[in-house]
Amino acid sequence: MSTDLSRLALTDTAAGTTLTGDSWSFEQSVRLGSGEKCWTFVSAELLRWGVKTRSGFSVEGDPQVVAGRRFWVLAQVGPFRIREPVQVMAVVDEPRRAGFAYGTLAGHPVRGEETFLAERRTDDSVWLTVRSQTRPAAGLWRLAYPAALVAQRVYRRRYLAALLVEG
Repeated sequence: MSTDLSRLALTDTAAGTTLTGDSWSFEQSVRLGSGEKCWTFVSAELLRWGVKTRSGFSVEGDPQVVAGRRFWVLAQVGPFRIREPVQVMAVVDEPRRAGFAYGTLAGHPVRGEETFLAERRTDDSVWLTVRSQTRPAAGLWRLAYPAALVAQRVYRRRYLAALLVEG
């Protein structure tokens, strides 16, 4: 499948709200560690899709997270390989906060947005927050939505552990 990502429409009009606003249906945070070494690792990995690739996905193309850039994110589910078209909606790359939000494109198994945001707090601890807003996709994917929700729960646990430095 070599669909041109530039031809695919965003599936959600409120793009970027899981990062910048308060529009999400899921949010969970986890402490990853503390200190400069932890922050350097987490922020660098996060801004090159490390939270996804360390959770079992692969990302086609240059892995640098850049606002507006589109990617194929690939999930291996048993014998099936699912290609998920996404667009990075917003990026945060600050001294004490790093992360990004991506929105789904037409053809994705679900419709919505997901955010991964790391924060270095004043006590020097490093935290990861995962947020998402998900609805059934259009077309045949709508029938698979219950299975997609189960898969999301599994992957969310993986996301929250993917960049863990202290355990």
